Amino acid sequence: MRVLIIEDNVEILKCMKVELEKSGLYVDIANNGLEGEQKAYVNEYDVILLDLSLPDKDGMEILKYLRKENIETPIIIITASIEITKGLNLGADDYIVKPFNMDELNARIQAVLRRFRGRGNPNIVLNQLIIDPISRRANYDKKRIDLTTKEFDILEYLAIRYPAIVSSEEILEHTYDESFDSFSSVLRVHIAKLRKKLKKTTGKDILLTTRGKGYSLFFE
Repeated sequence: MRVLIIEDNVEILKCMKVELEKSGLYVDIANNGLEGEQKAYVNEYDVILLDLSLPDKDGMEILKYLRKENIETPIIIITASIEITKGLNLGADDYIVKPFNMDELNARIQAVLRRFRGRGNPNIVLNQLIIDPISRRANYDKKRIDLTTKEFDILEYLAIRYPAIVSSEEILEHTYDESFDSFSSVLRVHIAKLRKKLKKTTGKDILLTTRGKGYSLFFE
């Protein structure tokens, strides 16, 4: 999953990026409001972490602008102030108060994602496929699927979007950060390896390619 952090404190920003990447998230950063607003508008994120106290553009104004532009990405406001109610009324999905620990932030991110996707259970269950985003493990009919980090990310995103056909561009948006070369063929390599592992475990070809459109999971 891809996250944007908008935070002007460089030390806090670096710490958050490192810790969230350890938990398997792909993190883009912006250390000022204008840059953050532009990235949030142009790119597609799963969650935005927005500091309210930004020097060049107020976080509340950024929140107001994004919701006005119909950007529905879940937003967690980061604040040391008491403006929580105002932020929630403007369309924020949750808040966390400084200072905070990363376990709490991770828990809030996962909770917001579950609410946004309409699921109470953190696990994604499709037929006999069970994906646990917290432990980052996948099983089919109780058999473990041995996946790399990137293969898990792609499978998780396809499962979230099931039964839709998902384009390469959408997968890249959600499972790689902004430093990735979009012209690289690495996605096709990861898809091929993931398909092979799924077929070996399930005995079926459940990862389909629709020519000119993208990829999807299929269960009979």
